[in-house]
Amino acid sequence: MKIAVACDHAGFPLKQTIMETVRAAGHDVLDLGTDSTKCVDYPDYAEKLGRLIQSGQAERGILLCGSGVGACIAANKMLGVYACVCHDTYSAHQGVEHDDMNVLCIGTRIIGPELTKEIVTAFLAARFVGNDPGQERHARRVSKIRNLEGR
Repeated sequence: MKIAVACDHAGFPLKQTIMETVRAAGHDVLDLGTDSTKCVDYPDYAEKLGRLIQSGQAERGILLCGSGVGACIAANKMLGVYACVCHDTYSAHQGVEHDDMNVLCIGTRIIGPELTKEIVTAFLAARFVGNDPGQERHARRVSKIRNLEGR
């Protein structure tokens, strides 16, 4: 998969760790910046990442800011972007499996590098199960979420 990675200044300290984890899992990384701890605005980076998801140039994304919350809010304003803050492995894989989440948001002031690696690995290994026999309820629920976008 092609995985877009973007961060603001607060997310920068963990960006390299995340990109290495993505590559170690066998995926391609699209580095969207930022490239320093110089203050920048997270909505700008959420938009860059979201545009790649929308265009199909990236299948998933990982977005970093201090808490993960601001970046998540900004990303979710974009049609077809389904972002969640996950600071545990269960949410990271379950969000993909049941909810078809395509953007993982992490607060780099909340968790450290080792837990981040585990969360990213869980996110990347997960797949949406809504089309599997006996799991149709997830596809139905995701369809209802997508219908909300059109209203």
